[in-house]
Amino acid sequence: MESNPPFRSFIEPGQRVRHPSHPDWGEGQVQSVIGERVTVNFEHRGKVLINARVVDLDIQG
Repeated sequence: MESNPPFRSFIEPGQRVRHPSHPDWGEGQVQSVIGERVTVNFEHRGKVLINARVVDLDIQG
């Protein structure tokens, strides 16, 4: 029986990110990362739970 390795994201709490499909949300700050679940607080959208397996957030400088 094959098991998948644990998901590892390069996103960490405190990082500034942008959602590639929603530039209107503005820049967001990563609040928490639990496995593939990333909570981000965006300037113009508020807190959003994102699946990092599905969405490749753009890390800002």
